[in-house]
Amino acid sequence: MDTKKFYTDKRNIVLIATLCCLLWGSAYPAIKCGYEMFDIAANDIPSKFIFAGYRFALAGIIVLITCVFSRKKLFDFSVRQMGQVTILGLTQTTLQYMFFYIGLAYTTGIRGSIINGTGAFFSIILAHFIYKNDRLNFNKVLGCIIGFLGVIVVNLNGQSFFDTSFSLKGEGSVMFAAFMLSASSIYGKRITQNKDASIVTGYQLLIGGVILTVLGFVCGGHLNGFNLKSTSLLVYMALLSSVAFVLWTELLKYNKVGIISVFNFSIPIFGSLLSAIFLGENIFNIKILIGLILVCTGIYLVYKVKDTKKANK
Repeated sequence: MDTKKFYTDKRNIVLIATLCCLLWGSAYPAIKCGYEMFDIAANDIPSKFIFAGYRFALAGIIVLITCVFSRKKLFDFSVRQMGQVTILGLTQTTLQYMFFYIGLAYTTGIRGSIINGTGAFFSIILAHFIYKNDRLNFNKVLGCIIGFLGVIVVNLNGQSFFDTSFSLKGEGSVMFAAFMLSASSIYGKRITQNKDASIVTGYQLLIGGVILTVLGFVCGGHLNGFNLKSTSLLVYMALLSSVAFVLWTELLKYNKVGIISVFNFSIPIFGSLLSAIFLGENIFNIKILIGLILVCTGIYLVYKVKDTKKANK
C-alpha cells in the first residue's frame, strides 16, 4: 500500500481525522467513569496524573508491540533522535496533561473546555509561521472562528465565561496545555519525516506516560479499585489513545497542519454526545446540534483550501 497516497486522499483524511476525534471524544465519559471506579476525588491531581500515566504508558506499549509484529525496527534510533522522541513525550504527553489537570482544578469546567479548544488556533497560527505552504487565509480564519463558536455553544450551561477574572494557575495553565499540544504536534511532524510515525508515537506515549505516573506517585497520588470492570475501562482508554495518536501522527506527517488541526473542534462535540449516551444525560440537546453544525461548517471552510495533498516538509 502507498502510505502517503492513502493518508493524503481527501476522503480518507476526513474519515480518519473524524475517527480520531470520535475516539478522543469518547475519552470524556470514559475519564468520568474512571474517576468514579478508581475513587479519584475531583481535587486529587496527583492521582489523576497516575491514572493518565497508566493510560498513556499502556497505549505506548500497545503501539510498540504492534510495531514488533509488523517487523518494524524499534531500535533504529540515534542518540539524538531518541532525545527528540523523549522531548516529544515530555511535551505532548507529560507537560500537556500536567498543566491541563492543574488548570481544571482552578477554573470552571466551561472555561476549561473552551480555552482548551484554542489548541486548533495555536496549531494553525504556528503552521503559518513555520511552513511556507500552510499560510493563513480567509477560509482558515473564518472556519476556525465558526468552529470555535461551536465549541462555545456546546459548553454553554449557565456558567460565566466572559467575565474579567483570569488566573494563571487556572485559565493560564489550560491555555499553556493547549499551546503545548499544538507546538509538540508540529515538532512531532518534523521528527516523523525521517522516522516511522507509529514507532515515534509508541515511544512518546510510553515515555510521557511513565514520567506522568512517577510524578503522580512522587506528589502523593495513588490508584485503587482495580477489578475487571475498571481494568477493562483502562485498557479501552489505552487502545483509543494508541489508535488515535498513531493515525493522527500519520495525518500530520503527510498533510498540512492547518487542514488537520481544524478537526480538533469536533472533539468536545463528540464528547458531549457520547457523554449524553453513556452517562444518561439529555441527548436531545439543541446545543449539541447547533455546535455540530457550526463545527462541520468550520471544517468544511478550512478543508476547501486547495492542494491538500501536498505535504509540507
